[in-house]
Amino acid sequence: MEERPQPTVTIEEHDEPLQFAAQSPSLLCTLEQNNIDVPYQCREGYCGACRAKLVQGKTVYNQEPLAFVRDGEILLCCSKPITDIVIKLT
Repeated sequence: MEERPQPTVTIEEHDEPLQFAAQSPSLLCTLEQNNIDVPYQCREGYCGACRAKLVQGKTVYNQEPLAFVRDGEILLCCSKPITDIVIKLT
């Protein structure tokens, strides 16, 4: 079985795209592992502090967030990319 390449995470404010590691629990953890500071509080989709704009691509939630999420936004603490994505940190 051929292994699928991991999705790429491109951040509008940064030069280098990041690889999303298969074992990473969320986009927030991937960003933290790459020393990119992102505001957060709950890590479970309750507060909405880690909200970001999804410019391109698709993500899925580990669990449906309780915080209000507008169209075109994602919560980094409880989502993972399923395609290459481009995000804008708010």
